Amino acid sequence: MPLPMDADTRVVAARDQVSVEVEGEAVILSLADGVYYGLDPVGARVWTLLEQPRTVAELRDAVVAEWEVDAPTAERDLLALLDALAGRGLVEVQPAA
Repeated sequence: MPLPMDADTRVVAARDQVSVEVEGEAVILSLADGVYYGLDPVGARVWTLLEQPRTVAELRDAVVAEWEVDAPTAERDLLALLDALAGRGLVEVQPAA
């Protein structure tokens, strides 16, 4: 079960996957279950940022800077995406210190 996340939670892409960008979207293959997952352009940008450990706040700020969205909406949607990715083992979640 994924850990609860907030703005200070650190997240990074799991090692047990491979991914590629295709026409602005991300396609991720989970090596653990052999299932492919797809992300839209915003999700693909977040995925690129997750190559290095980032806090939810850093990811939110990047989304707000690049797309027309307010911070509360961006954070809510980001937490939902990260929770889904964590539930599938595609990201590693590190609780805030």
